[in-house]
Amino acid sequence: MATEKKSNKILIYAVVIIVLAIVVFFFAGGKSFINIGGSSGGSGSASAPGETREWMNFELTDVATGEIFKISDFAGKPILLESFAVWCPTCTKQQKEIKGLHDEVGDSVISISLDTDPSEDEDRIRSHINANDFTWYYAISPIDMTQSLIDEFGVSIVSAPTAPMILICEDGSFRKLGGFGARSVDKLKSEIAKGC
Repeated sequence: MATEKKSNKILIYAVVIIVLAIVVFFFAGGKSFINIGGSSGGSGSASAPGETREWMNFELTDVATGEIFKISDFAGKPILLESFAVWCPTCTKQQKEIKGLHDEVGDSVISISLDTDPSEDEDRIRSHINANDFTWYYAISPIDMTQSLIDEFGVSIVSAPTAPMILICEDGSFRKLGGFGARSVDKLKSEIAKGC
């Protein structure tokens, strides 16, 4: 009886250790175990200089101004592309850090916040922008663009609570920023300085 209890205890400990190892591996930047389309979605999702992807050439409408633009229009400047949803508090926290970044670096970096939640509309986004005094580009992602991003980076690119961001460098190369959650102004500046 005592030997059976000891065996069960060892088995439980072994299962717990294996589960913890998987969780640590997943959140520490290992390859994603769940990937619906696209690459691993980690910080290794990158491109070579000058490669223009389909998602860079979709026409977008800035919710605040009505200006039509494409991500590729900003070639030659670093671009932070954020996938977000208005309902997401982590996204709002990230956007406050983006605002702080622009307070420090001005327009030397282009920021685009792309709403990938198909249930949100321009009025809701505009209210969010105005309530928080955000001044960079905000647009609704067309469904084909959202799918193109998923094909490139995996489904995690539309997981708003993880605050997914893509850095597009001056030469057109790009990479998905690693980690999850809101990144501080200093972390954003460090990522931009590191480049693609």
